[in-house]
Amino acid sequence: MKELIKQIRQYTGLSQTEMASKIGVRFATINRWENGHSEPTRLAQESLYILCENLNVPIYEMIIEKIKREASSISLDEGRIMLYHGSKSGIGGDIKPTSHERCDFGKGFYMGTTPEQPLTLICDFEESKFYIVSIDVKNLVSVEIPENIDWAMVVAYHRGRMDRIKGSKFYDKYGSITSGKDLAIGSIADDRMFYVIDNFFLENITDVALVNSLSALILGKQYVALTMKACNAIRIEKEIPLSFFEKKVLRKVSEKNRQTGIDLANEICKSHRREGKFFDEIVNEAVNGDK
Repeated sequence: MKELIKQIRQYTGLSQTEMASKIGVRFATINRWENGHSEPTRLAQESLYILCENLNVPIYEMIIEKIKREASSISLDEGRIMLYHGSKSGIGGDIKPTSHERCDFGKGFYMGTTPEQPLTLICDFEESKFYIVSIDVKNLVSVEIPENIDWAMVVAYHRGRMDRIKGSKFYDKYGSITSGKDLAIGSIADDRMFYVIDNFFLENITDVALVNSLSALILGKQYVALTMKACNAIRIEKEIPLSFFEKKVLRKVSEKNRQTGIDLANEICKSHRREGKFFDEIVNEAVNGDK
């Protein structure tokens, strides 16, 4: 945390003595933190968080900047793509496609083109770890899913929303998109998009509102290694430690993002109230057309 603490102090214009006084520690303690000779206790991090809140310090932006600086120092071989991964308990041993079955594109190892989404996904977990990774895509069979209704239907398939129509051509169509592929690439569904797509599945918004939401939220891409071949092409470049303080900041951002998604979905729903079809309408029409 040493660089972050120094950055906070410089942003606020506080001396080490002034910062120490505001968070209830000694001047020497701040000095040790900034020199990396010790780490703030959890209680001290709570006090630092309150200070930053009171002084409107842009901590989240500082965290993202820190990660991007680390990423910029990494040199990659030709054919490798730099990505980000958040793990709830850290990566131990070989990388494997072992996420939950009901993830967006099925069981795999999920990575993002931006650090924001994986950061907010792991901020609630004590043992979580954040990584900068890279993947060599040259010899992988991959599929890129466009930002349209097909993206939503692939997510619906993998989240089990189509289980009632198993065996239909419509069901098999969306199952086949990632089947046999090493790598799936598509738009990220972060805290903002979770609310929107869930409301699509719950029949609260139409496909038109969903696609417009997807276009409005520039969330980056997720790369999902679906096979061991793809996982073997992944390399951990750096592990980025996250303090209790940083995770607390990220939790607040995650909550704010979710509210942004709610507000956006509501606005887009109003704008496209009479346009498009609901999820069940699309599925039923497709299944009836197969008969």
